[in-house]
Amino acid sequence: MPTLKQLRYFLAVVDHGGFTQAAAALFVAQSALSRHIGQLEDELGFALLEREPRGVRPTPAGALYRARIRPVDALLLAAAEEGAQLARGEAGVLRLLHSSSTPAKALVPAIGRLLDASPGARVELDRVASELQPGEIAAGRADVGIVRLPLLGSHADVQFVELAPERLWVALPHGHPLADGAALEIAQLRGLPFVSAVHRERGGLARLVTDLCLARGFVPGVARAVSRKTAMLDLVAAGFGIAVVPEGMTAIRPPGVRYVALADEDARARRALVMPERATALARAFAEEAAKASSRGRGQSPVFLSRGSDPGSQPHGTPLPATPRSEPF
Repeated sequence: MPTLKQLRYFLAVVDHGGFTQAAAALFVAQSALSRHIGQLEDELGFALLEREPRGVRPTPAGALYRARIRPVDALLLAAAEEGAQLARGEAGVLRLLHSSSTPAKALVPAIGRLLDASPGARVELDRVASELQPGEIAAGRADVGIVRLPLLGSHADVQFVELAPERLWVALPHGHPLADGAALEIAQLRGLPFVSAVHRERGGLARLVTDLCLARGFVPGVARAVSRKTAMLDLVAAGFGIAVVPEGMTAIRPPGVRYVALADEDARARRALVMPERATALARAFAEEAAKASSRGRGQSPVFLSRGSDPGSQPHGTPLPATPRSEPF
């Protein structure tokens, strides 16, 4: 089987019209070049070159062989370059997951910076519930996800990187008695109907909000129409009730909805990046951009949580912010 070196040496001899010129261009000894061409001809079983007093020219068989292998050489060079770009995180496809409480609009700045730095890359975005994302990533069906904490249970073969927490806000319909305040406390939500799902059987935002209410001595009321998705904001606008949402969701501003910040010190939503233990260079590059976006204005760094553990049981690792950010993520 001819080697790549032999093919490139043969192309160089034909392109330069002789062994002397090709040897100089390749920075090899002419004797070594001649030996490699002879070995290639022996391997193929036919002559590639006709030696002439002032150089060489391809035989008819050699000219055909040259035409056939020329694209292969270019293809191999392109493959090497594309592979190097992929290894550097400059190319490839990033399969990115997010939950409904981390809307795509909030991810656009980090995605944009990633694509600016990696011209050969593209991103495939998909919305998947937080509790399902570790399984998708461990199975190789996605590269990185953004989940809401806490997540219940153990998660093997993935790693979690906790991002800066977000302040929680209350989404209220325009005209609601609490909609004109500068800030609210969770205790003021007692007796109000929640259009967002409220339960403790699953992790994420629903469990967090339920626990915050229980800590104030009440169970959140359930509206007659509820949703675990961003459709909850449409229900708020229609007057069915209220919803407690993380700051990132305030980037969605349907008509008829007013956001008011929660002033309680523990009214913070935790989130984390989830990646395979051997993340791709592109996934690591996105993780860096996401960490920068989440800590901008907070003075915090991402926190690496234990692999394979329940990320909801881990400490925050850094102090909580005192004020909301102007740019949600």
